[in-house]
Amino acid sequence: MEESAEISTETTTKDITELQGVKRDDNIVFVGKKGAMGYVLAVVTQFNNNAGQVTVKARGKLISRAVDVVEIVRNRFMPDSTIEDISISTEELTSEDGSLNKVSAIEITLKK
Repeated sequence: MEESAEISTETTTKDITELQGVKRDDNIVFVGKKGAMGYVLAVVTQFNNNAGQVTVKARGKLISRAVDVVEIVRNRFMPDSTIEDISISTEELTSEDGSLNKVSAIEITLKK
């Protein structure tokens, strides 16, 4: 008895944006370990999907990558976009051993 599973190669915009770290409902891009251009594409995609503003978020060492993403979007792809707000904070994360670690975080809101 051999069962065949059909694999769908169809990729939707929702699938792509989820892979790029985008939460579509809130127009938030969470910057992680991927290259900056992947997140730039995610931000530009959100703006092309009629988002009025997009928030780029990052924590710790990735804050500099988030700043790079915003600057690439502003200078190369969407020169008419502006930075509406920059928010910095400290978040407490619980590590595997139960200790609390403080990590810096940033949220940069871009407006079309």
